[in-house]
Amino acid sequence: MDENTAEQRLARLGLSLPPAPTPMGVYKPCLIDGKYLYVSGHGPFRNDKTLIIGRIGQDLDIEEGKLAARQVGLSILSTIKSHLGSLDKVRRVIKVLGMVGCVPEFDRHPYVINGCSELFAAIWGEDNGVGVRSAVGMGSLPDNIPVEIEALFELH
Repeated sequence: MDENTAEQRLARLGLSLPPAPTPMGVYKPCLIDGKYLYVSGHGPFRNDKTLIIGRIGQDLDIEEGKLAARQVGLSILSTIKSHLGSLDKVRRVIKVLGMVGCVPEFDRHPYVINGCSELFAAIWGEDNGVGVRSAVGMGSLPDNIPVEIEALFELH
């Protein structure tokens, strides 16, 4: 058996996935179209189902923002696993869109979203875990969360 599957990498990292979040509006958490998996915007859910909240540059510093983006990545992994049964069904990351709730003066959006991108690289490897990406600042996000991320994956 390949010792570098996504599931094995997750286990080696010793990370626990939060419960897969339920939609907070009228949308699907994810949708398969042919060989592509579209994942709706996710927030930073903790293992107890609470959200990390606050604006970066006001309530949270840049490192707390990066950790929030990593937590969003874990929430996305949880959604994938709950809907597909295994992270191993994902071939590669195609695109990540990271939205950072921050003060107008904040300009390090890519650094914050690296929290999610570095997680995906650790799960699917440097080649398949890194896709194209946008990292943008927002004046506000739902429920005052600091980060929302949506992603597109290619399936096996």
